[in-house]
Amino acid sequence: MALLESGENYLETILVLTKKNGSVRSIDIADAMQFTKASVSRAMSILKRDNYIIMHPDGSILLTKEGLKKATAVYDRHVTLTRFINEVLGVDAEIAEKDACRIEHIISPETFAGIKAQLSQKKAK
Repeated sequence: MALLESGENYLETILVLTKKNGSVRSIDIADAMQFTKASVSRAMSILKRDNYIIMHPDGSILLTKEGLKKATAVYDRHVTLTRFINEVLGVDAEIAEKDACRIEHIISPETFAGIKAQLSQKKAK
């Protein structure tokens, strides 16, 4: 089943929180995304059903291999697009961050590869 934008955002948040805190619980996700615990609970049940996460009895949430793969791809798009919009286009960092967050879900692999190539060339100079 195709993952919706909201699901990608949850996976990305789980990845970022795991890197930052070592472990993640639903309340951490709710706080980070400013969503209700009920909304997060529903999303976690869908991500669990679709084999993107594992929920342990102690409340901790782990990404599965597939969840980690998807979360890493979304996070890479986010970071790369933010950097491109800010550094290459000269857009304010805060605006670049917000725009990247929206674009990361719809950009084609071809366009993203072109942006990564541009950043690589910029870095090499």
